[in-house]
Order: sequence, then C-alpha cells, then structure tokens
Amino acid sequence: MSALPASAAPPVRVPLGWTRLPAWLRKGILLVLLFGVWEAYVSLSHISHLLFASPWQTLHAFGAGWADGSLAGPTWTTLRILLEAFGIGLGVALGFTVLAALSTLGTDLLELLTSIFNPLPGVVILPLAMLWFGIDTGAILFTVAFATIWPIAINLSMGFRTVSPTIVAVGRNIGLSRLRVVTDVLIPAALPHAVTGLKTAWAFGWRTMIASELVFGVAGSKGGLGNYINNARLYFLTPRIFAGLVTIALLGVVFEAVFGLAERVTVVRWGMKHH
Repeated sequence: MSALPASAAPPVRVPLGWTRLPAWLRKGILLVLLFGVWEAYVSLSHISHLLFASPWQTLHAFGAGWADGSLAGPTWTTLRILLEAFGIGLGVALGFTVLAALSTLGTDLLELLTSIFNPLPGVVILPLAMLWFGIDTGAILFTVAFATIWPIAINLSMGFRTVSPTIVAVGRNIGLSRLRVVTDVLIPAALPHAVTGLKTAWAFGWRTMIASELVFGVAGSKGGLGNYINNARLYFLTPRIFAGLVTIALLGVVFEAVFGLAERVTVVRWGMKHH
C-alpha cells in the first residue's frame, strides 16, 4: 500500500461524548455533581447543622431571604455602594491616565502612585477611612474606590503605550489637539486593555466590599451582604451564612457574564480581539 502524499490533510477528529455537549450543559452537569457531593458529605458525615448547612437548607434560606427581603435588601445595598465606588474609582483612574498621556510629569506621578498603592489590599485602607469619614458609607466608598483605581489606571495606561505610533501620528497630522488625540485615538484603541482593567477592578472592588463589611460591619444605615453574613454567624444561622455566600457567588457569575457580553459586542465584534 502506498503512503499518503505529504500534502494530504490529516483526518478530522470528530469530538465524542463530553466535548460534544454545549458548554452551558457541561457546566450545569458539573454544578449538579458538586451539589451531590455537598449533600453526600452532610448526610454521611452527620456533621452538626450548626456548623455546616446542606444544599436544601441553603436553597430554602436563599429563597426565603429573597422572598421576605432579609437577603434582597442587603444585596441591593451592597450593589448600590459598590457601583457608586466603582464609578468614583473609574473617574479618578481616567483622570490620572489622561494626565499621564499628556505629560511626562503625569506619567511619573502615575507610575509612582501605582507602584506604592497597587500592591496594598484595599481593605487595609479601611481603618484610616473610618477615622476620616466615620463608621458610615463614606468609609466604604473611599475604600472600594481606592481598590478600583489602580487596576483601571494600569491597564488603560498599558493600552495607551501599545497603540500604534502610526495611528497617533495620523491623528496629529489631521490637526487633533493633544487632548483630542487621547479621547479620539488613544482611548478607543486601548479599549481591549480598558475592558480587562474594568473586569479586574470590579473583582478587586467586590472582594474589598465584602471584606470590609465582614471585618468592620459598616455599610451605612443599612447592612450589606457582609453584614448579613456576620449577623447570621452571631446567631448561628448557618443556612443564612451559606445563602449569603451563594448570593455572592451568583453575582460574581452574573457580572462575569455581563463583562463577557460587553467584550463580545465591542472589541471582539470590532476585530480588536479574538474571542
């Protein structure tokens, strides 16, 4: 039998079994299996329900909490404060980055500030924020905004530096001012990095928000999710603790999907990044 010619294409492998299933179905099956392992552990280990809640207890507490508002209220409080702080952090980061794009002094200032503050966990600033703003929403806003500034500024600044010099030169040749070059050329061209910075900043802000509420129990006149979990711990309401954790996890999945959708309808659709 003669050998296949060198130019012959290799046979195409048809995926079988697990890989043929849609991604959402594969993940759904894995989630069901994880719940099964969770239920088996609680049932077979005979662990005290004061220490560990079963999936059904958690789902009951989750549904009841959203039905009577005891979990829904803290969730909306946390999201409201987080969105406000995220907006503040985005505005400050954008200001620093534009200043860095316009002058060497701004570049040096941004590099110095990011090297000092970016490695710091956001929650470290909370005690100082409490001295400045008191045990109030202002302390949470300041702390979360502080945590979101640096990931956005770093990624946006990196995006500016990776823009093709030819594009920048074209903008200058058609008479754009330095500020217009930033707003009309650099920012759109740096959009993939900006989306990455927003996703990272949101994750940092989310963790800082929950940690701040858990450690210090402050979120204005109404408690947020961290405060809800801490109160459930004080009264040994373990299913509520798990319900709060499930809420945090679900919100993380939702916002990851939102950022993924935003990325697909912008930078991927525009050909700036492969999906």
